[in-house]
Amino acid sequence: MMRTPASFDLTGRVAVVTGGNGGIGRGIALGLADAGAAVAVFGRNEEKNERVLSQLKAIGVPSVAVAIDLTNRADLEPALSRVENELGGIDILVNNAGNVSLSGGILNEKPEDWDNVIETQLNAVFLLSKLAARSMLSRKRGKIINIGSMYSFFGSGLIPSYSAAKGAIVQLTKSMAIELAPHNIQVNAIAPGWIETDMTAPVRTTPMKLMNDEILARTPAGRWGQPEEVAGTAVFLASRASDFVTGTTIPVDGGYAIR
Repeated sequence: MMRTPASFDLTGRVAVVTGGNGGIGRGIALGLADAGAAVAVFGRNEEKNERVLSQLKAIGVPSVAVAIDLTNRADLEPALSRVENELGGIDILVNNAGNVSLSGGILNEKPEDWDNVIETQLNAVFLLSKLAARSMLSRKRGKIINIGSMYSFFGSGLIPSYSAAKGAIVQLTKSMAIELAPHNIQVNAIAPGWIETDMTAPVRTTPMKLMNDEILARTPAGRWGQPEEVAGTAVFLASRASDFVTGTTIPVDGGYAIR
């Protein structure tokens, strides 16, 4: 394992990554572990949880996988308590878990689908951050990292609930950053561009080839990103190197947002 520079070293820190069993969340979880953090992964799919847990253990850091549906609010506090009992006080919270309703627009989207996306992508972020911040206060330090999207900045006629939630994440990040800064807790967001994950797989298939071509044409890097390419920014925001950075949203998008 390469030696991590001291300001980026997460040894002794405990991180929680929601949706950490696949895609961007898995990339971030492994990246934090490579930097020395103990990592807890929250995810609904127990098979995927066990798969990433074995990868974390292979890195050699303390780790735990918690099977949880973040829309079940009563389960949130017990899940965080389990992490603290098994790994220690939570220093880093990465609110990554996400879902999408490819409804085609507000005229087609069912209210229950809207509610489910908002509950997962926004309400759970608020509730988990509130709980984790209370724990961080006792140690006078902490890092909360929210995962936004290009749709935090651009609208989408196809997935309005997702766009609404991701836009709100930027404002929630700013608000929490202001409130928690006096307690030495930094709150920032990452806005990934088009990353190859299970969620974005439909866009890369033949029926949506035109959208895929438009994405590649707009992205100066000329390609889709990989989940592990988001991890470096997450490690920075989780580390002492970012102690004077708060309330910002960092695009990791191959230049997509430039144009």
